[in-house]
Amino acid sequence: MDEAKNDDGGGGDDGPWSVTGLFSLTPSWANPSTGDSASTKPLSARPSGVYLHGGVGCGKTYCMNLFYDALPPEVEKQKVHFHKFMLDVHKRMHRAKMKKNLQGDEVIDYVIKNVLSEGKMLCFDEFQVTDVADALILKRLFTGLIENGTVIVATSNRPPRDLYLGGLQRDLFLPFIDLLEESCAVVSMWDSEMDYRLVQGGGTDDSGGAQRVYFADDDDGISNGGAKAAFESLFHSLTKGSLINSTVLEVQGREVFVPKASEEYDIARFSFYDLCGQARGAADYLAIGERFHTVFVEDVPKLKFHEVNLVRRWITLIDALYECHVKLVVHAATCPERMYQVDLDNQHCDEAFAFDRTRSRMEEMRSEGYLRKKWIGSQLRSE
Repeated sequence: MDEAKNDDGGGGDDGPWSVTGLFSLTPSWANPSTGDSASTKPLSARPSGVYLHGGVGCGKTYCMNLFYDALPPEVEKQKVHFHKFMLDVHKRMHRAKMKKNLQGDEVIDYVIKNVLSEGKMLCFDEFQVTDVADALILKRLFTGLIENGTVIVATSNRPPRDLYLGGLQRDLFLPFIDLLEESCAVVSMWDSEMDYRLVQGGGTDDSGGAQRVYFADDDDGISNGGAKAAFESLFHSLTKGSLINSTVLEVQGREVFVPKASEEYDIARFSFYDLCGQARGAADYLAIGERFHTVFVEDVPKLKFHEVNLVRRWITLIDALYECHVKLVVHAATCPERMYQVDLDNQHCDEAFAFDRTRSRMEEMRSEGYLRKKWIGSQLRSE
């Protein structure tokens, strides 16, 4: 893994108040039933958390999981997706008001006490703020947690200063960013050139040690109907139960409809005919590659000699996604080698020769080497 860089702000890379130092701490800081109250210590004298931020697949969650699993058993800990954590916070606030008849600061204090009872080592995956209701309570909530000894370890696709960027009443949110940077070592992983999401084992085809990303119905190694089921399983695994909605991309005055997308994880899903069954050009496909780092395409058929438009669009699609280093997951009738069979001796068939290159790229795009590449679509979009 590429070396992570420590940004300004928060604790250092080592010492007793960094994540490294947490391994040697006595359990009193993380156990509410023992030790002195953390609220009596200044913030600089308490264990510093860590805020890891970087691009998709750079290993943020993997690093956090390693740390979480290595904590001593006496450490009371909890690990949760940040979106789920905030949903639970709002449910607890509702319970405090409706069932406990609490008001004002008593409501947040009730939530803080509940969170503390579940563990003072608090690990968040996918830390992001998009909701104004969340933004307005985070400073008060996290101040209470940290003052009572909670240590925060979080992963995010954004640096702290970019959280809730452009949000309503963001000026009221800025003190929370200050608190986060003061209580956590902010570590950037943006320099990582590796994408680890699909190279953590599970592959049984030509992808080597990588995750299988091409599922063919006529694959002898997959049971009848198993290709589509495996395709579905991988989609649900990578989108992690996030909200799946349709969306629209604006391209040179036109609209490109995306039937299924996880905007939280930047993953899109199409059928073959969504992409190639209507007039589409390179600009449309590049817009997809620049917006989504992973694209699922299902029901890719065997292409016939006379289906020239379908063949040309598929060739253009593959070229565009390849240029952006998009991770392509395919459910198809057959393997790339048998997807388009023509007589290469026919000198009048340009598509035959072009598809030979496309076939080669499709094979490469399911290899471990390609799956390790960093998605560059967002960089192309900003140029």
